[in-house]
Amino acid sequence: MSEKYTIQQAKTGKLIIKYFGKLQASVFLFTNGKLWNKWPGGYPIMVVQTKGAKTKKIRNIPLIYVHKDKLPILVASTGGMPKNPDWYYNVKANPEVKITTKHGEDSFIAEELTKDQKKDLWPLICSFYPSYETYQKNTEREIPVFLCKAI
Repeated sequence: MSEKYTIQQAKTGKLIIKYFGKLQASVFLFTNGKLWNKWPGGYPIMVVQTKGAKTKKIRNIPLIYVHKDKLPILVASTGGMPKNPDWYYNVKANPEVKITTKHGEDSFIAEELTKDQKKDLWPLICSFYPSYETYQKNTEREIPVFLCKAI
């Protein structure tokens, strides 16, 4: 298997995602989830607040709202591009996250799933956003998944 996206396409895509994400997260948080609360295609989002792995700056990342028993699941897909999103490294370094949905916010500890744990949850994850299956097929990397546990 080879990567669907070249490094240059991935860099361009990453920039688009970064700036759209910043704008979407800001509008979502400013309006308490009343505006821009869905990803294109109508999929509900959550905003994940992380702390930068190196900078320690607070980052707000909009992700598709995937959950199991009301516990958020973070999927580091970046649209199936060849590299993990930057927020993945932030969560690895600082697993305590704050997650805001249109229903409120709470704090969690994000734990990365093993490949077997991910395999068990993958059908549930794809039931929230079917494109994750395509994204996994578009890349050689194993898309990381975190399950958040209440603090």
